[in-house]
Amino acid sequence: MAATTLHEKIMRNLITQLTNDYPHLSFVQGDSFYWSPQKNTIHYREINELPESAWPLLHEVGHAQLGHRRYATDFELLTLEIEAWEHAKELAQKYGHQIDDDHIQDCLDTYRDWLYRRSTCPKCTNSSLQIRTDTYRCFNCNNEWRVSASRKCRTYRKTQKAPVSGAF
Repeated sequence: MAATTLHEKIMRNLITQLTNDYPHLSFVQGDSFYWSPQKNTIHYREINELPESAWPLLHEVGHAQLGHRRYATDFELLTLEIEAWEHAKELAQKYGHQIDDDHIQDCLDTYRDWLYRRSTCPKCTNSSLQIRTDTYRCFNCNNEWRVSASRKCRTYRKTQKAPVSGAF
């Protein structure tokens, strides 16, 4: 019980510090961690473990501070995630925390795995190239497939008719 109380106090103090340091941002407790650039809001959830509870919160503040608003490609999303974690490490030092590098790599691995699954050709299993926000094309067999716009959606690849030879 005392650990939960200590955890709650540390999180409340961190939220208070972040609110004071970044008055243009709103902090809203909810079911998950995410940055809403349209509303300038950091959504966070309580995690009953210290110090891990502060890490995703600082990561989302990193997105906000770096001005991450949107991305055009899956690889760009991975790049934004890397940048936000690097910034979160700096923020963590400022607020007396230290983010474990293994934790960061575990989080980034979820994006890397997602990107790999989306970019794998359903016809020949070659890693392929994203040509539009929702479309990949295999440079081995020229197959095209569409992917969901959602990062949280299970990977489904709907094969499209291959373009005429020579068309790129």
